[in-house]
Amino acid sequence: MPKIVTDSVSDIPSEVARSLDITVIPLNIHFGDETFRDGIDLERDEFYSRLQSSAILPKTSCPSPVIFADTFDKVGEESDEIVAVFLSRKFSTTYSVAQQGVELMKRKRRVVVLDSTLGAMGQGLLVIEAAKKALDGASLGEVIDKVVETIPQIHVRASLSSLKYLAMGGRIGKAQALLASALRINPILGIKNGEAFPIAKLRSRAKANEWLHRFIAGFKALKALAIEYGVNKDEARALMKKAASMFPDIPAYISQINPVIGTHTGPQSLIVSVLSGESRE
Repeated sequence: MPKIVTDSVSDIPSEVARSLDITVIPLNIHFGDETFRDGIDLERDEFYSRLQSSAILPKTSCPSPVIFADTFDKVGEESDEIVAVFLSRKFSTTYSVAQQGVELMKRKRRVVVLDSTLGAMGQGLLVIEAAKKALDGASLGEVIDKVVETIPQIHVRASLSSLKYLAMGGRIGKAQALLASALRINPILGIKNGEAFPIAKLRSRAKANEWLHRFIAGFKALKALAIEYGVNKDEARALMKKAASMFPDIPAYISQINPVIGTHTGPQSLIVSVLSGESRE
């Protein structure tokens, strides 16, 4: 049976990762000279506390190729086949460094490294689907096919309280089109072809949250849903309550946005990821 590996940007709740036998490799956060592993040396509440109090934006990085090699070798003790699904290569070097890690492995195992073209729980929902497929007894090829066919069915929308952190981190990309309107707007961003793109600009958190609600309601059917937050857990819960009334019988996850994404989206963000049978943007 193929084993599934991903990175901590996937935001899969730890209990879900354990139940589905998903191995999660933590990425790194740097505050000045201090380096922390996401969820191991630095809990996310602590990260957001530091993010809001620090005058300098933290930096993020992926682990070294050796860390990937060691992880693949350890997972390879239980299976000859590994499917590794990582953060979009347009967001990070994680995908390419993981490929380097494969070359350093001590065990001879087949490791297939895939670009999710996503991030946050959009990536997480994809990995969960892959893990369920593997646990059902699927072959390596069938798991890979499941990943490829699922990517277009995952839709991610993020509400930010401002563009401040994206601008500070130099990751604003196509969202630059919104910048002229001022940093204090509440932009809505999506992910397409592995990178963020602008969708809307709203003048209040309430309107941004309502926009996300309408986005969820716009689907005729959903297979799974995830809502993430920075420090605004109550907003995430309120949105999930509305979503659950519309789609009561699907897997639904609430988790905290990882530091890699949170560094650039800021503390007052919400991210909605849905898995549907529709390929749309």
